This record gives sequence, C-alpha cells and structure tokens, in this order.
Amino acid sequence: MLSLEKISELLGKDSDILLQHESKTISKDLLHLPGPDTVNKIYQPSSRNPQVLRSLGQLFNHGRLGGTGYMSILPVDQGVEHSAGASFAKYPAYFDPENIVKLAIEGGCNAVASTFGVLSAVSRTYAHRIPFIVKLNHNELLTYPNKADQVMYGTVQEAWNLGATAVGATIYFGSDQADRQLVEVSQAFELAHELGMATILWCYLRNDAFKKDVDYHLSADLTGQANHLGVTIQADIIKQKLPTVNGGYKALNTGTSSYGKLDERIYTQLTSDNPIDLCRYQVANCYMGRMGLINSGGASEGELDLADAVRSAVINKRAGGAGLISGRKAFQRPMAEGTALLNAIQDVYLNAQITVA
Repeated sequence: MLSLEKISELLGKDSDILLQHESKTISKDLLHLPGPDTVNKIYQPSSRNPQVLRSLGQLFNHGRLGGTGYMSILPVDQGVEHSAGASFAKYPAYFDPENIVKLAIEGGCNAVASTFGVLSAVSRTYAHRIPFIVKLNHNELLTYPNKADQVMYGTVQEAWNLGATAVGATIYFGSDQADRQLVEVSQAFELAHELGMATILWCYLRNDAFKKDVDYHLSADLTGQANHLGVTIQADIIKQKLPTVNGGYKALNTGTSSYGKLDERIYTQLTSDNPIDLCRYQVANCYMGRMGLINSGGASEGELDLADAVRSAVINKRAGGAGLISGRKAFQRPMAEGTALLNAIQDVYLNAQITVA
C-alpha cells in the first residue's frame, strides 16, 4: 500500500497544490460523493430496474476497491482504436485476450472493458470471475484517409449473451457524426437497461476547430457539457479525459462566429486554475456526482507513468470523482509492473488521508 508520503513524493512539485488544496468553487457539500452506499443512495431512487442495480452492485463491489464507491477499470479496446500493432508491439502477449483479462484480475480491478472479440473469446472462462464491460462502438484507423467516427461493432444482445455486466460506448461530441452517434448510443443504452446491464459513456470531444492556440478538447467547460449530455441519455457512469485548460466556449466565440452559450461565472466562480477545481466542474455536470465520473489514465509515457497515474487519481478523488480507467499505462509493460501500477491507483482511493477538497 502506498503511503501518503510516497504519494506526495510521486506528485513532486505538485504535491502541495494537489494534496493541500481547499476548493473555493463548487462546495463539496453540494456533491453526491462516492461511498459504500453509492448504489443504494444514488442509483436506487432512479428509474433503473433491479437488474441494473444488481449489475451496478457487481461493478462497485468487485476488486480491491470493492465496497468503497470507487472504481478502477482496465480498458483495452486500443487494438481497434489505435491498431493492434501500435498497442501490443511492446508486449505481444496482449494480442491474446486472456492476458488482458488476467491483468485486470491480477491488478485488482473492478472490471475489464474491451471489444466484443476480446471478451467473447474468453467469456466462458472469465465472465463469472470479473465483471465484463463490452465496448459497443469504435473508431478504426484503417480507412484512408483516417476519419473520426464511432461505429457499432455488435449488438447489446450479443453483449448480454457473452455475460457482460455493463456496456460502454463513445460519442464524439462536437463532430459531424455526433447526432447519429447520440441516437445510436441512447437507444443501445435503453436496451441495455432493459436487459439489466449498466452503461458507461466515453464522453469525448472531436472537432478540428477545437484545436486553436491550445487543445480545447481538454477544456473544462466543453468536456463538462459533454458530460452533461452523457448523463442526460442516462449513462450510469461517465468516462472523461482530465481537463487541462478552460475557456473553450470563449475561444470559439471569436466575434466572427457564435458558438454555444456561456456564463462568465463558469470561469470566475465555478472553476479556478487548480486541476482539482477543473475536474470538479466535470463532476458537477454529472448531476453533481449522481452519475459517477471516472477519468482516463491517458497514454503511456514510460518512466513517468506511475507518477502520472497517481496524479490523475489524486485529482479525480479530491474533485469528487468515482475512479480511474487506465489502460495503456498498465498493459504496455510486463504484467507484474502493470499490476503494480493499477494497485498504486487503487491505493490513492484506499488512502483515508486523501479526502475530497
């Protein structure tokens, strides 16, 4: 178990900024915070049926974080999204789906999220040992020239048949295809709920216009609104990248074009420059945390991965989020190292000295 001292050491120069920060933006008293009673307190009053509540209970009560209200998920759909070669060349053992699931089990994860192909290949061996999250749609990079569009790779019924506890999907908010994806995913999530499965939405932004002087795909205001659209279609859990900037709406309102709607209080009262406050704005847009926010672990950067993963976990937890979903940092290294990295993430959520800001 990582001590607070070790976590502080990994945070380096950002230790005080992150561990000592007291949020003055959106009060934690307004948030629905993760805890052992998350399913009963937050999801039970909703319209979700008992089968969905059971599935959510399976997700929240599995692995090292079981019973805490937090989640640590291993997502490996990069074989489709980023090409199998680019994803698994470093450690070719992960071309074999069984090793992906083994890493999630050894790493103490709440669940493993992957493609229809990966999970169906080993479903009879592992679907009863760790919750499966089937990713319904993907963007593939074989089409030339590459394009950004999420396409369904199977049906909700197929996911149920292979023993999935939950389904996941991505919507590229801001893209030309967003309207179609919004309809497809909302219909898929409705059916998943009817069949008793939980739903997780990857609320990603995708539009070349968002890349101006800085990358506003990671802007708190825009990602926050994407989250709000995600919970609107009744996603149970929202996956989002950590925000690193703010002011996307303002940057796109250039005077020659009008984009969206904004209120200056988003920037003066509801957020600050601190990464925790930027993430808290994302949590607020998830109905004040009623639907859990899990942030992405990001790409693998080699030796920096452990420190970066711990940093992301600290930001998410102190913001009021519900966990981390980290893939490439874990599977693009030997299994023992990947297990240790996943455990380090979980240690942040298990450490009672790291509290909500």
